[in-house]
Amino acid sequence: MLNARRAVFAALLAVLAAPGLRASPKRPNVLIVIADDCTCADLPDYGGTNIRTPAISRLAREGPLFERAYASTAMCQPCRAELYTDLFPLRNGCAWNRAPSRPGVRSLPHHPGVLGYRVGLAGKVHVAPRSVFPFEEVAGWESNCTREPTRPHDLGHAQAFMTRDAPQPFCLVVALVVPHVPWVMGGASTLRPAQRRLPPTLADTPTTREDYARYLVEIAYMDAQAGALLDLLDEAGLAASTLTIFISEQGSQFPGHMRTCREAGARTASIVRWPDRVPAGRRTRALVQYVDVLPTLVELAGGDPEAARPPLDGRSFAAVLRGERDAHRNFAYGLHHNVPEGPPYPIPTVTDGEWRYVRNLTPERLSIEKHTMGLLGGSAPHNAYWPSWMAHSRNRPEVLHLVERHMRRPAEELYHVAGDPWNLDNRAGDPCCAAIHARLAAELDRWMATQRDPGAAMDRLEVLQEVRRAGRDPEHRR
Repeated sequence: MLNARRAVFAALLAVLAAPGLRASPKRPNVLIVIADDCTCADLPDYGGTNIRTPAISRLAREGPLFERAYASTAMCQPCRAELYTDLFPLRNGCAWNRAPSRPGVRSLPHHPGVLGYRVGLAGKVHVAPRSVFPFEEVAGWESNCTREPTRPHDLGHAQAFMTRDAPQPFCLVVALVVPHVPWVMGGASTLRPAQRRLPPTLADTPTTREDYARYLVEIAYMDAQAGALLDLLDEAGLAASTLTIFISEQGSQFPGHMRTCREAGARTASIVRWPDRVPAGRRTRALVQYVDVLPTLVELAGGDPEAARPPLDGRSFAAVLRGERDAHRNFAYGLHHNVPEGPPYPIPTVTDGEWRYVRNLTPERLSIEKHTMGLLGGSAPHNAYWPSWMAHSRNRPEVLHLVERHMRRPAEELYHVAGDPWNLDNRAGDPCCAAIHARLAAELDRWMATQRDPGAAMDRLEVLQEVRRAGRDPEHRR
């Protein structure tokens, strides 16, 4: 018996001594809940006043809330590829919507997976190829964001995934399809659209108000789904042992939000709960972005993110979660490539949390994007607001200003995020801001060089086609 015990102890020491793995007696389960196209400023805990979100507010009371969290690209597929791979868009290959990541890239299922986790994905996939993202598929949630939900969610599959094979820890991503268009959940009239407070980035027309109310209803539906998952953890006795992360993805599908490099597009909600392990009810101004999530999970799972090869772009913010630090990054970066959703219109950006610098590389062209501007062909009820903007711009200067702001952009934009969160006052030509302008412009140049980003030449259809050919996978599904 003694020899057997010694053998078990020796085997345990060998495991703990394995490269990239260290002792972690309480590895958390992980639940990541992703909203779809939700401007974080519309959530009450980020300043929204139009609707209540009791489940998200519960998380904010029970864990740290990050006030300065960012995605590198305000589009669904690139930001998810960034989140799962811990590589910036050009490094993982998905810098355009509906583009695959490069073969051989490692992602979330590979990293915690080697530390003994089961890694599953329920709901929206929208990343490719499957060889790069080999999640275990978990049923029960709508996976298509472009049609009306065909059935309510079924918690049974998520519960089975969470509770099987105990005590092996799990990592489950539940990627919701709301509040992505079409906004079809109904009940918008109960919100009294005329009484809702529109963001200053949206033209105040009756159609805009109706669409905005439908979008708000979808946020309420999304919050109810998040609440159902929190209740599931409670009922299964897993809440205390589970690190729960809620993120809102990029901004909503309104002009100036999604598919932009301004704050309303790039900023994301990020709330983390781990009972008794991270401080509850804390708000932090630490600057983080999606590439930092995976190394944080690897560290909390007992691994060493610094040992990853090739090196990851992000850095663990576990010390911020534990309340040991209140700072993380000096800068957060981003880009937008308009192809294939419209003509080329490349935009890189950088922020230090206080200021945001945006560089429009082809300012001589109009910015045209088919989703927000109703250019999809056929009926497009989810963007009926844009024709109303065009109609009202004829005799309403404030509406014309918003139309021009969206379509005709200067070569450079500089915004004081702290005092101008909607990025309405461009300070790029202000002599008082010259030093800030120069510092951020130089930092953006430096980052683009590290990404081997040639600038405007990257946003071309032939470049995207080459990336697609390199990443073709017959198992790709949306």
